[in-house]
Amino acid sequence: MTSPEEISKAVSQWLDDNWDQDLSLTEWRNILVDSSWATPHWPEAYFGRGFTTEQSAIVGRIFSERGIVPVAQTGPRRLAAETILAEGNDQQKRRYLRPILTGEESWCQLFSEPGSGSDLAGLSTKAEFIDGKWIINGQKVWNTSAHHADFGILVARTDWDVPKHQGISFFLIDMRQKGVEVRQLKQMNGHASFNEVFMTDAVVAAEDLVGKEGDGWAIAKTTLSYERRLGGVGRSFGSVQAEKLGRVHDEYAKELEVANEPYTWYPQRQGRLDLVLPRARETGAINDPSVRQEIARLFCMQKGAGLASAAAEAKRKSGSNELVPAGSIGKLAASVIARQAAKVHTMISGSDAMRSGPDSAEEGMIAEVLVSVPAISIAGGTDEIQRNIISERVLGMPKEMRADTGPFRDIKRND
Repeated sequence: MTSPEEISKAVSQWLDDNWDQDLSLTEWRNILVDSSWATPHWPEAYFGRGFTTEQSAIVGRIFSERGIVPVAQTGPRRLAAETILAEGNDQQKRRYLRPILTGEESWCQLFSEPGSGSDLAGLSTKAEFIDGKWIINGQKVWNTSAHHADFGILVARTDWDVPKHQGISFFLIDMRQKGVEVRQLKQMNGHASFNEVFMTDAVVAAEDLVGKEGDGWAIAKTTLSYERRLGGVGRSFGSVQAEKLGRVHDEYAKELEVANEPYTWYPQRQGRLDLVLPRARETGAINDPSVRQEIARLFCMQKGAGLASAAAEAKRKSGSNELVPAGSIGKLAASVIARQAAKVHTMISGSDAMRSGPDSAEEGMIAEVLVSVPAISIAGGTDEIQRNIISERVLGMPKEMRADTGPFRDIKRND
């Protein structure tokens, strides 16, 4: 079964025989996972069929056209799943992947810290192996969905006597235990998507260390590669477009309401390019040559970023496994585009762009764009970090001078 026609026929026949919108969401997803149609791009040993991107796209298109509810994939659970699939051992894959796909367990990402945001390798959350288990103490921040997560992917320091990148390990942590406290953070745009997480003698079982002790930095880079490549959150598989009836759709809608809530402001942080031309025409700003010039610049940037993304995808399809530089280019481009969009919105709306409420520009949406856009240059690695990655790994430039070499315990840091 390799041709598009064969794949289309096979998945359509399976759906004819098995799709039942009156099942519960969990019942349907367990059937779907067992069929290996849920994640056909995954290996056959782990709920997949080893399909290529093109083959998987055929399955996704049919799911979408027929209104088939997909496996759970919103938010950090997708990063957790792809990381565990790529870096976890067989026991970890068997334990965690299935309930991620069925939606029975949700996840968060515990990377950034108050004293080491973009400098992820400078983290100081401590993990000590005591009496056959890992004891975790420290604080994380900017953790999307941590307030309703069951588990988290965690990086913590296990060795303070080696250079900072070498002393980090990667863990899977139970977020529901007594030693983990989650506090939501209110943002200046009015949303509360992020959290800070405090771990006080939190426990991680020995078998929930991913890879070997000290492998954490390399594994974290795998996670960040997917985050940048996928826009922060796995592969989207089948947005339901057909008529939504039955128990499975009702439960799916409720799940999405909870899972998507932290991301409702993400279009604003990307600049809301969809509002630019309508607003320019509505206000008459389209008649100003200087405004038109900046609008043209904005959409040229967007087109250029799209072409760069297509080139990176073509390279990946050719067999290249290098995800980080392409992801960094795309992320940096998104930041530049969002800032240009904020500039254009300001030129179009003038001082009205600063006002919120029902009588303001787009009922406060333009003001929300302006206070949300800075986040895209920070989350997932700052623009400065992306430029360093691009300069070193794409342009082949020498690495910048560092003052943080040697044992980590001797490095000055913001504890």
